[in-house]
Amino acid sequence: MSLVGRTLVLGWMTTILVVHMSVAKHSRWALKTKPQMLWDLSGEELEAVHNFVMSSKELELQPSTLLTLAKNSVFLIEMLMPKKYEVLAFLDKGAMLPLREARVLIYFGAQEYPNVTEYAVGPVEQPMYMRKLNRKGGQQLSWASRPMSKVESALLLHTLKTATKPLQEFFFDTTGFTLQDCNGGCLTFTNVGPRAMTFGKRHSWFLLQRIMNDYFLQPMGLEILLDHGSTDVQDWRVEQVWYNGKFYNSPEELAQKYADGEVDIVVLEDPLPKTTEQFPQFSTYKPYAEFLMPISKGGPRVIQLYPEFPMPISKGGPQKAQPYPEFAMPISKGGPGVVQPDPKFPIPISKGGPRVPQPHAKFPMPISKGGPRVVQPKAKFPMPISKGGPQMAQPHVPHYRLKHNTVLYGDWNFFFKLHYSYGLQLFNVHFRGERIAYEVGVQEVMALYRGHTAAGRKTKYMDVGWGLGGITHQLTPGIDCPHEATFLDAIHYYDSDGPVLSRRALCIFEMPLRQYFNSNFRSSFSSYAKLSGPMLVLRTASTIHNHDYIWDFIFHSNGMMEGKMYATGYVHATFYSSEGLLYHSRLHTHLLGNVHSHLAHYRIDLDVAGTKNRFQTLKMRLENIMDPWSQQVKPILDKTQYSWERQAAFHFRQTLPKYLLFSNTGKSVSGLSHSYRLHVPSMAEQVLPPGWQTSLAFTWPRYQLAVTKYQESELFHGSLYNQNRHWAYPMVFENFIHNNENIEDEDLVAWVTVGLSHNHHSEIVPSVATPGNSAGFLLQPFDFYNSFRRYTASLTHAQCVC
Repeated sequence: MSLVGRTLVLGWMTTILVVHMSVAKHSRWALKTKPQMLWDLSGEELEAVHNFVMSSKELELQPSTLLTLAKNSVFLIEMLMPKKYEVLAFLDKGAMLPLREARVLIYFGAQEYPNVTEYAVGPVEQPMYMRKLNRKGGQQLSWASRPMSKVESALLLHTLKTATKPLQEFFFDTTGFTLQDCNGGCLTFTNVGPRAMTFGKRHSWFLLQRIMNDYFLQPMGLEILLDHGSTDVQDWRVEQVWYNGKFYNSPEELAQKYADGEVDIVVLEDPLPKTTEQFPQFSTYKPYAEFLMPISKGGPRVIQLYPEFPMPISKGGPQKAQPYPEFAMPISKGGPGVVQPDPKFPIPISKGGPRVPQPHAKFPMPISKGGPRVVQPKAKFPMPISKGGPQMAQPHVPHYRLKHNTVLYGDWNFFFKLHYSYGLQLFNVHFRGERIAYEVGVQEVMALYRGHTAAGRKTKYMDVGWGLGGITHQLTPGIDCPHEATFLDAIHYYDSDGPVLSRRALCIFEMPLRQYFNSNFRSSFSSYAKLSGPMLVLRTASTIHNHDYIWDFIFHSNGMMEGKMYATGYVHATFYSSEGLLYHSRLHTHLLGNVHSHLAHYRIDLDVAGTKNRFQTLKMRLENIMDPWSQQVKPILDKTQYSWERQAAFHFRQTLPKYLLFSNTGKSVSGLSHSYRLHVPSMAEQVLPPGWQTSLAFTWPRYQLAVTKYQESELFHGSLYNQNRHWAYPMVFENFIHNNENIEDEDLVAWVTVGLSHNHHSEIVPSVATPGNSAGFLLQPFDFYNSFRRYTASLTHAQCVC
């Protein structure tokens, strides 16, 4: 062990003992901090961890913004989740409070053998120790597997500009844009993943595009393969060039053949109208709101001239002034902030946590023949609806309450966090005082493209590798969420030198559902509004390159919960070629829309009324029944109990049973088990059959559903490194199944794959419509209640049990 390692281990062992003794002596403090156990790190805690790590002389850390890769720097700080058994012991049995620790990811680029290392630092309130986090099997994270930083992206742009100097005349003649001294007519690039499929390599394909609001629809037909694996930029080299269906060894070769008239070029049309009377080009949108951002993880972004939203604010640097007051609000170090429903009057956020805005009450009346009318709360006469259109009715007092990141809604009680890698996650989900699930969230997302171009053939986005929770942007009132929604900020530490605030990263709101009307067969109807009741929506959105994912968790008052993903955003187009029509749809003269699939893998740690659960299915079959007077065919339900993990793994070639039940061993008064049904209405297509590729990164999309026994070593198979390390995948999902553990009366985890396919056509240019492009699952009570009557949800608040 190195001197640094021995020093860290000794310090950790000493201080961890002191901290545990301190917590044991201060039980009152432990009880007061009960909800904080699973909270995201606050800005103050992130700064404390950052300062503690930077003060370690052994690590020789430098600022992440230093324009070189040959340095040691902090890349990521986030919450390190405690072990499940420790959390449940504290929540359910009053055991010792688990320590709050941070996971710190450090890039060691200044060493002879560069690497990526993870550490645990704690306690986050006042850090005193630091220990190395070991990966399963003792695997080391290679330098090539790291996520791309802003510094690397900036260096790549400089390298591409230098490498393509011989092509400036070619660029201008074919597109009217250049990379050098472009003066408004600039080219940009998008890079695709994976970086490589062989050990230790870091090669990326770059698609050159014209910078416009819709630059994903502006490929110029040139794609460049660059080797950027070294920490020394001078060693980076262009390996191949592809243009209009042909490969070239270098930019110099392409430039020479173009000068000799040997290149079959395509001159792109002028993207802008020549007069004000002409309609803009086919792909132009007038943006509703624009972001002024630095270079992103995926390459340089377009800097807009009229930003209406600020970029994420770094506490270590200057803040961007707000042009409009509705987007200005102070930053609260104590947790996420809440935007007031009336944007003209923002108020500071107290350190006690977010406050819930009280929207103005609106009571809709029945629609008259003349059109819909809105009744004001104290108005005696109805008034017409304004030109803006009718607004969604909201109760005067919202039926949900927020306590930091804990939500109480009717009989629902749950905790949420915006994990940097995995996005929106739920924890400790209760209904009517019973725990339904310990954890629900996305484990991995894949966008699998087909194509004819050089980059199109390789594009397989493992989207967790881009950080689903860190690439969230401001949700817009009235568009992304209702005006009356509660908007929450998020704070992250990713590829920076201090905490970064993401404004309005989440929203939460209530939506009404229809009432149930029952006929009494005497020319009148009775209303039973509480049978359906309203529902609560928790929402965020992730933007990866061109496509947007909208993530919803929906809670119904009858005990049903939904997880839903919407895939939308700009079309990722490639250059037209006749051969490409096998994989694409032609969208315009020089454009092909790539056929691709979006797959999401959810991890659902179900604890239905306890951790001792069983998995069983009900499947319908038809049976001939002979009556004395006739022969009939009737449906019969066959019940199957699953005892082993391999039995409970359903390939895509199998038909998934209609009823998937997770049951507690305790019996209800009706003699049935307390159960929740998992329903998967949106089935993904089989896109990666067994034997398709040797890479172990692509095993999970082969299964619609797999049920495994909970193991602390099987919490994740996706990670920030997956996009760039297919050749040495750290956690293989199929290994979770092949060890074939017993799943009877055990703590069970359901792994669910949902998805959809996009076959582009001209009507969706420039962006994919959100309706009809969703996939998800439902959790529904199934003989869960301790009575025969149907449970009717009340609007009383549940007590916080998290």
